[in-house]
Amino acid sequence: MVVRLRLQRKGRSKKPHYRIVAIDRRSRRDGKPIEILGRYDPIADNDKFDVNVKRVSYWLGVGAKASGTVATLIKKSLIKIK
Repeated sequence: MVVRLRLQRKGRSKKPHYRIVAIDRRSRRDGKPIEILGRYDPIADNDKFDVNVKRVSYWLGVGAKASGTVATLIKKSLIKIK
């Protein structure tokens, strides 16, 4: 099983918010995740997001790959922590 860290869309039409999840690569976008790692709200004033950095680093350590958007969010969260 190949695991990806990617966004899972929630919310209603024209008002999305996303979950950052660890999910099997072959699953559909809104399929059942292995683990929920954080949230991202692009509509909020300053792109509100929170990420469980310890769990993300665990998944990346065991071989999961992050999608482009999730990789960017992780970089932003690490910059805010430092």
